[in-house]
Amino acid sequence: LCAGILFSTLVFGPACGFILGSLCTKFYVDAIFIDTSKLGITPDDPRWIGAWWFGFLLCGALLFCSALFMFGFPHSLPTREKEGGGGGQRARYASSSSQPRSLPTAPPAVSSSESNAQLCISVPLVIPKVTKHLLSNPVFTCIILAACMEIAVVAGFAAFLGKYLEQQFNLTTTSANQLLGMTAIPCACLGIFMGGLLVKKLNLSALGAIRMAMLVNLISTACYVSFLFLGCDTGPVAGVTISYDNRSVSVGRIPEAQCFSHCSCFNSTISPVCGSNGLTYLSACFAGCTSRNSQAPTGRSGSSITQNLSGCSCVSADSELATALPGKCPMPGCREAFLIFLCVVCVCSLVGAMAQTPSVIILIRTVSPELKSYALGVLFLLLRLLGFIPPPLIFGAAIDSTCLFWSSDCGSRGACVLYNNVSYRHLYVSLAITLKGVAFLLYTTTWYLTQELQEASRLQTLLSIETQYI
Repeated sequence: LCAGILFSTLVFGPACGFILGSLCTKFYVDAIFIDTSKLGITPDDPRWIGAWWFGFLLCGALLFCSALFMFGFPHSLPTREKEGGGGGQRARYASSSSQPRSLPTAPPAVSSSESNAQLCISVPLVIPKVTKHLLSNPVFTCIILAACMEIAVVAGFAAFLGKYLEQQFNLTTTSANQLLGMTAIPCACLGIFMGGLLVKKLNLSALGAIRMAMLVNLISTACYVSFLFLGCDTGPVAGVTISYDNRSVSVGRIPEAQCFSHCSCFNSTISPVCGSNGLTYLSACFAGCTSRNSQAPTGRSGSSITQNLSGCSCVSADSELATALPGKCPMPGCREAFLIFLCVVCVCSLVGAMAQTPSVIILIRTVSPELKSYALGVLFLLLRLLGFIPPPLIFGAAIDSTCLFWSSDCGSRGACVLYNNVSYRHLYVSLAITLKGVAFLLYTTTWYLTQELQEASRLQTLLSIETQYI
């Protein structure tokens, strides 16, 4: 239960971070130095750049203030024996202090400075041996690798989930961050707590905890499989997925058409617009638009200004129909798919996070008591090396491979402005499913090895009892 509470509070931070990020993006990046009312764009405009730097300043200040309280802790915390009282955990390992494997105490004649010097010399020599001893335990190694695979899914999938919502369901950055901060991450926080609570209430053994981890892994994998079918297509984009005036389409190149040949369009300023004909254009320039009209919605004071583009010769030859609006054209059925996707994400976050506490419980129960602290240190080290660093790089490279059109700046490649949504969805989700599958195989191996060890221990106990009666 304590592990569940600890890990659930760790997830609470990212939830606040997503909400803070959504608030920061509502302010323009240079709002301190310029008058944003004269920009002519709103946070809903694709050209809007939010105040991304404000979150770093605020979080840095909070970290500094919270670190000051650490100076209030004593040089060493009192041991449980000094506090008095006997707990079940202390009583269980009370006899371990008399075992040969307990750490020897320093002789009284040795001064504290000499003892610290000897400790500083001996610890670096012992670390490789202890690490080799832990990693030679197949159960320990398998459960750590399984935990790394689970974290890799979170680190890779969640890192680009906001971008995924923007591309698949045509959401703004602010809306995507708000939804993630208020739905998926709190569900993950609740799932971690529930995992620890179930382990305590059901009094699960090592095998029971492994079975629980396998079950929640299968359920969360099924949720990821459903993501393959929940999304929106890219839709028709003039000059990229469909041609102008029956011309051939060259993927990645600047579109060419007679209707905007007089505009001198560049792909360094890409801001998609939706024409009245249902086609998406890379920008107002590529749609041949000549004028822009700002219109405030009636009946709502303080609401965002709508930018209406007119004179768009590529949209229609009729001047009344030659209009466009900022943003991509919406796809039919996309709203319904998004609502289902959001519900499944909440379920997946809730169930998938329940495997974290059982994994830690299994790890603690597979090592000797004096190595538990070091084993947890090895776990968190490998989680960061294998679970948090490579996955975002792999997911990012896979997402970039589905790009249909890149912007350019001074001859160098810029950011991707248009993706193949179907390829994006299939590749993005398939990577997560693959990692989940590897984690399930490692859980299965851990279950098999633990069962074999318990069976061998039971047979050894029976043989020792029979030997006593012979």
